[in-house]
This record gives sequence, structure tokens and C-alpha cells, in this order.
Amino acid sequence: MSTPIVINRYNGKEYFALERLAAGAPVGAFECRIGEYADYLREDAFRTQTDHVALTWLLRERENHGIAGYMSLIADAVKLSTAEKELHKLDYPFKTIPAMKIGKLAVAEAFRQKYRGVGTYLIYHAGRFARNSINPYCAARFLTVDADVEHDEGVLAFYQKTGFAPNAELTGKHRKTISMRLDLYV
Repeated sequence: MSTPIVINRYNGKEYFALERLAAGAPVGAFECRIGEYADYLREDAFRTQTDHVALTWLLRERENHGIAGYMSLIADAVKLSTAEKELHKLDYPFKTIPAMKIGKLAVAEAFRQKYRGVGTYLIYHAGRFARNSINPYCAARFLTVDADVEHDEGVLAFYQKTGFAPNAELTGKHRKTISMRLDLYV
């Protein structure tokens, strides 16, 4: 077996194209570690997009056009404690700060052996989309995610490695997910 190709924001376009989910997209073969995430792409992603609830982006390999991963993005707001607001130098009287949320993010099993960094590459694009949404329509200070620790214990470390921090206001001991944030302007 050959060494996996490491994907990053500098070389990703060489290997992948990011495109918005369209009607009739060949998503039926997509498989990932968490079956519910594959089911979402096959059964619900287009409907949530049509209903203006989430936008789903497919990461397609340029070589064979297979879907290496996907992410669904939604509008969000994050509640921050006083200490968290101070950490981010946010001097506002309200707790809730605008954000864009990664509602779903998954990498296809078939691409895990060939590539490394596909999930991180998708996060890079989610942050880029959030920063670009600001001009001229709306603002988002943070990129948020609910890390699905119920299905993948390693996901918390993955998001922390990419710069996310747990949200104190929404972190509980017996949760299936851990609310996390990434400051887009640090």
C-alpha cells in the first residue's frame, strides 16, 4: 500500500473540487464510519437544502469524481460565558454571538487510505465560507460544531487539533455531543 497523500488548503484544489449538492448527484455509494451520516447524505441532505435549512457541499475527487466527503452548513449562534467573551476580546452585553455551524461533516471510508486531511480541508472551506458570508450580507464570528462523541470518541481531539475549543455554556457531562467553537478572526 502506498503512503497516503496529505491534503491541505494549498494542494487540495489539485486533488478535489468542492461543489454544492445538486438534484440527482450520485450520493448512493457514499459510505463512512457513521452510518447515520451516510444516510443523511443519501436521504435528507437535498431535502434540507430545498427547505433552506442546510447547504450541503460535496468534496469530489478530480481523478474519478467520487465523493471523498461532505459537509452541511447552517446558520447558528453560540452562547459564551463571560470568561469566554473576555478570551475572544468581545465586549458585548449579550451572551449570544453569530456563527456558522458545521451541521454534518463526513469523510468516505474509500478515501481514508488514499488521503489524509480531508476532514481538515472541509473545515478550512467551512471557515472560508463563513468569513466570505460577511461581505455584504451578514456576520459570523465563529465556526461551530457539535462534536459527535457518541459515535466517535476521537472526534473531540480532531476538532481541537483544527483549533476548536469546547463551549463552557453548552458542555455537559452526559451529552452525546460537545458544542465547540473556532474563532474565525484569531
